[in-house]
Amino acid sequence: MAETFSKEDVRENLKTVYDPEIGINIVDLGLIYDVDVEDNAGKNDVTVTMTLTSMACPLGPVIMQEVNGALDGLPNLGEVGVNLVWSPPWSPDMMSEDAKDELGIW
Repeated sequence: MAETFSKEDVRENLKTVYDPEIGINIVDLGLIYDVDVEDNAGKNDVTVTMTLTSMACPLGPVIMQEVNGALDGLPNLGEVGVNLVWSPPWSPDMMSEDAKDELGIW
C-alpha cells in the first residue's frame, strides 16, 4: 500500500510559505480555506483552496509557486492544484491568535 499523508500534513507543510510583505505564514494568516487530499492510482493528489490578502497582491504568483514547492516532499505526491478564490474575502479576523499577537492586533 502506498504511503499517504493527511490534510493536516499538507497544512503543516504550508506553514513554511510566508507572505513576504507581512512576514507571517499563509496558514496562520488565514489564507488557506480548504485542503483536499485524494488517492489517484496510488498517488496523492492535493487541491489547496486559498486566497490572498488582496486582489492586487503583487506577490500572488510567487506565493502560489511556493505553495507547490512546499508540498514537494510529501510521500507519493501526485498532482497539486491551487484554487485561488476571492469569496469570502480575506480579513484580519481570519488570522490565528499567534499571527494577531505577532502583528499587534488585539
